[in-house]
Amino acid sequence: MISDTEESPAGVPRKDTPYETVPLIRTLDQSKQVQDKVEQAASDLSSVNAVLKDEIANGVPLAEHALSQNQAVEVKVQEAAEELVDVNAALSNEIDERHRLENALSRSDAALCEGQAEGRMARYSALHDAVTGLPNLTLFHDRLRNALAQAERHSWQLAVMFIDLDEFKSVNDTHGHDVGDRVLQIVGQRLQSVVRSGDTIGRRSGDEFLFLMLEAKDDASVEAFAERIVSRIAEASEIDGLEHKVKASVGIAIYPEDGRSAQELLKKADVAMYAAKQQKQGPVLYRRIPHTGTSAASASQPTTPARTLRRTGAA
Repeated sequence: MISDTEESPAGVPRKDTPYETVPLIRTLDQSKQVQDKVEQAASDLSSVNAVLKDEIANGVPLAEHALSQNQAVEVKVQEAAEELVDVNAALSNEIDERHRLENALSRSDAALCEGQAEGRMARYSALHDAVTGLPNLTLFHDRLRNALAQAERHSWQLAVMFIDLDEFKSVNDTHGHDVGDRVLQIVGQRLQSVVRSGDTIGRRSGDEFLFLMLEAKDDASVEAFAERIVSRIAEASEIDGLEHKVKASVGIAIYPEDGRSAQELLKKADVAMYAAKQQKQGPVLYRRIPHTGTSAASASQPTTPARTLRRTGAA
């Protein structure tokens, strides 16, 4: 534990540590005392001088002791004045030191704030996609695991959607990756505009997105929401004066019927997405794929079709 007087590693007092106020207070007290002495000596000198003037005015000879008293008071005034100069110099030094410490502390605070901002930015970059700003696969997995724990506790259903842009490779090949990135950003913004509070949209990689739908009511509501996503993505967008349209294939897996783990749900949503891409008839529920059925035995069979139409990177 750091004591109140211990300095930080940079040699700057901690923010919650008081400045070295004792010397400053002591110096201020000394300054006040010396000022009082000067004022008292000046008052004494004024009184002595007044008496001397009266005596001179009345023709009274100056007594030697009166002159001595006058001189003694003048000496006290001079000494007090010199002492006041010294005290004021010490006070000035204390004030300068305080300013130095305040400046050092200000720089330390600025460096700390900058470091904290860099730390937040680093954490954000580690969990978000650089092109779209959406949660990346790491963050999506984390939210999916948390959602599964909640769903199990409260007996909720949830849906995982695997969204893939159709023929997106041609956008990059024809217009370049900069335009391709702009298209991905627009798609990400459109997905964010339709999701409900608590749901999560993430970018998996390339032209692939993921959607976590909490508290999925039933198959019909999930499919209707997926259709809304497809329609929103399909809206035309203008980039650099050119109109671009992309479509999306969506595969859906629902907890707990299609799986109870994040890995299983993502895998089956991926399989359903590939089926949707082949059928070209809208979003596909994993359980509706003819060869999978709904039995536990068929659901456990590994089905990972070759994806000759898929690409791996766009940004």
